[in-house]
Amino acid sequence: MLQRAQVRITRHLEAELLVAHDLPLASYDVLMQLAEAPERRLRMNDLADRVLLSRSGLTRLIDRLQRDGLVAREACADDARGLFAVLTERGEARLAEATPTYLRGIRTQFLDMLGPDEIGEVRSMLAKLDITGAP
Repeated sequence: MLQRAQVRITRHLEAELLVAHDLPLASYDVLMQLAEAPERRLRMNDLADRVLLSRSGLTRLIDRLQRDGLVAREACADDARGLFAVLTERGEARLAEATPTYLRGIRTQFLDMLGPDEIGEVRSMLAKLDITGAP
């Protein structure tokens, strides 16, 4: 049941973001994670953990986002092999445009279907499961 709800909500969010902003949900997630990170950047390994993608999957996604000017790569000063993904101003603007669509989708597909007590219960359950989006 939980999986079906997750798939339904994810499909709806994906469709809405693609139609309104030509932005897949995974791309939105990457931009959001970078926007919330200190200095708007994360090491690629840390970003992969946060967005639940394989390293190779994230690399391909970052390649596309970089081609679109939404993300840049920067070398890591203390690790010659390490790379940072960095949110660009264009990426920040695209995220700002897409966020109302994303939040509206979360509200209509999830929050509006629950009462205030149920939302509190869900928050409590997620806290117990430590589903916070943090690595």
